[in-house]
Amino acid sequence: MLTVIAVTLAVVLALPVIVVLLNLLAPSTDTWRHLASTVLGDYIANSLLLMLGVACGVIIGGVSTAWLTTMCRFPGRRVFEWALLLPMAVPAYVMAYAYTDLLQFAGPVQSLLREITGLGVREYWFPDVRSLGGAIVMLALVLYPYVYLLARAAFLEQSDSMLEVARVSGYGPWGTFRRVALPLARPGIVAGTALALMETLADYGTVAYFGVQTFTTGIFRAWFSLGDHAAAAQLSAMLLGFVFLLLLLERISRRGAAFHSTSHRKRLRNVYHLQGARAIAAVLFCVVPLVFGFLLPTGIMAHMALTSGDAQFGARYLTLTGNTVTLAVITAGLAVLLALMVGYAGRVSPTRLVRAANRIAGLGYAVPGAVIAVGVLIPVTRLDHVLARWMEAATGANPGLILTGGIAALIYAYLARFFAVALQSVDAGLAKITPSMSDAARSMGLGPGETLARVHAPLLWRSALTAGLLVFVDVMKELPATFVMRPFNFDTLAVQAYNLAADERLAEASTAALTIVLVGLLPLIMLSRMTLRPGPGHHAT
Repeated sequence: MLTVIAVTLAVVLALPVIVVLLNLLAPSTDTWRHLASTVLGDYIANSLLLMLGVACGVIIGGVSTAWLTTMCRFPGRRVFEWALLLPMAVPAYVMAYAYTDLLQFAGPVQSLLREITGLGVREYWFPDVRSLGGAIVMLALVLYPYVYLLARAAFLEQSDSMLEVARVSGYGPWGTFRRVALPLARPGIVAGTALALMETLADYGTVAYFGVQTFTTGIFRAWFSLGDHAAAAQLSAMLLGFVFLLLLLERISRRGAAFHSTSHRKRLRNVYHLQGARAIAAVLFCVVPLVFGFLLPTGIMAHMALTSGDAQFGARYLTLTGNTVTLAVITAGLAVLLALMVGYAGRVSPTRLVRAANRIAGLGYAVPGAVIAVGVLIPVTRLDHVLARWMEAATGANPGLILTGGIAALIYAYLARFFAVALQSVDAGLAKITPSMSDAARSMGLGPGETLARVHAPLLWRSALTAGLLVFVDVMKELPATFVMRPFNFDTLAVQAYNLAADERLAEASTAALTIVLVGLLPLIMLSRMTLRPGPGHHAT
């Protein structure tokens, strides 16, 4: 029974991706030929440059801070361990709004510069934040925690015996990091970078606000401005090609190499005690991403919200917050429930079919929200019209759009997009439960469903909570799928912030943007404290 459920869920969750890929077979339209001859080259070039810049930023920021907080002892290290994850609570488009207000011509930085120097308009050069370079910086600041989290976990798994060998061999801290720790942590670093780059390809709010033409902005233009669903689906399919290439490179980078440690000593006693200038440098390395990735943009948004803000703040914002939290809670709950069933099916019946179903079910996380939205709307809209005609024939009344007229289709899109996050956490939790517990339950006459409910589910509460928190935070920040698929007169905080910012009403947009950060902050702090605790084989340093 669980096998049937797992396979069925995999097909349902993979349907949006399948629909998009099938549109590659559709004949080319005038819209597609126009896009190919005018802007397609810009989409490809900007997407590649964006990925390259963000990759450099997240690797430098994530790996350096992970090494410092894991292997070094310096003032404030315990705070930095969890605080460095806080930029994950700030969506990239919110970061873009904050720094635009700070660095634009009429903003405080340039105004102070003109006042100090006495220079006038066009008498000095100042970098334009609303550019490709600005988008790279914004995305790197909010996405480096992916690399930080996985690199730190990889460093924690390395035994102190390797550090002793490196030290005896004459390596200093830098040599040990470069020659020993970094190569062993490469899988985690590559995986974190791949996640960050997939989020980069999925971004719409930042690149659209900064006027950078990428595949996501092209998909929205083809869908809304040009009204050509086929062209939007074909652009989505090309973007999927970028994602699959990225995943392939990540897999190739790990092929044929062994990164595991054969030592059982993982106490990490030989940490480096930093003092003087080195301690100050370590603090600065950790302070810079925290300040520019969280404290400064959040402070800017808070200042704008308190001094100006949205005049509609009040009952409307309670509605927006309620809509956002409702979507996040429902999606997180469903994702955890379905992940428990699919993950447990893989444990009870580890056949090739079930393993393939698990991989297919998790495919959506590698797919941008705009692509998921296109893949959901095409089949669901057709199903809606079929249901409407059927019910009208049966009852004599037209019920309208049942699925796309409510939040059902939107939640389906969220599940297709973020189910892999929940499944990965649940699988990791299941891997820690000894198979003998299932054997004991079976000997007591419990079936697979009862074993899952009465034995495994209580043991998986931490993994299930982690999965739910991750999905909750992701849904809170998701803009492209929400923007495309939200029902009429059903806005969320992300949509409100984007619409106001697109109209250059940054002060009003700050209220919704700040609310997104504050609502997402508590689950993120809970998550950071849970995931960054050393395992049983480690002790605090």
